[in-house]
Amino acid sequence: MNHIDHSAHHDHDAQVYSKTLFGFWVYLVTDFMLFATFFVTYAVYSRNTMGGPGPAELFHLPFALSQTLVLLASSFTIGIASALAHKDKKGASLSWFAITFLIAIIFTGMQFHEYGRLVSEGYSWSTNAFLSAFYTLVGMHTLHVLFGLIWFVLFMISVMSSGYTATNLRRVSCLKMFWQFIYVIWIFIFTIVYLIGVN
Repeated sequence: MNHIDHSAHHDHDAQVYSKTLFGFWVYLVTDFMLFATFFVTYAVYSRNTMGGPGPAELFHLPFALSQTLVLLASSFTIGIASALAHKDKKGASLSWFAITFLIAIIFTGMQFHEYGRLVSEGYSWSTNAFLSAFYTLVGMHTLHVLFGLIWFVLFMISVMSSGYTATNLRRVSCLKMFWQFIYVIWIFIFTIVYLIGVN
């Protein structure tokens, strides 16, 4: 009887896990559609500089590439953290989540450094349509990163207090999916805004 109850509980957790991941995939698809509209807007207005400098003059490709590598590193470390979490290795997984968090902080600092550099040079959101589209697109990505940082903190606190329960394992999968999504969006930004823009 106990075996049957345990199996039923396991099946219930598996169903909830599947439904949660499906729901989160739906959210990511809608979020991608939101970003798609920003990408289209940027493509339309990227040459509307009102006689001012364009992407080739404002953006530093090596700096953007270094940001990409930093975010790639965080994508790698969260994969390790997630794998360890599903093996119920609490201490090791939390260490890797903390490393991912610190790498994300570095990326965020680099992004705000670029914002500060542009604004200090007189190129703010209201300068022209090109910069408005740029700040909107890249700023939305930055907001997602900041949300991810908050999620990391709340998640790690939950794991430290209650371990890897079925709920926290679902959160692990969703957090990993969200962070991988952030990285994919940045690849599009790096390609369209920086790589194509500078060249």
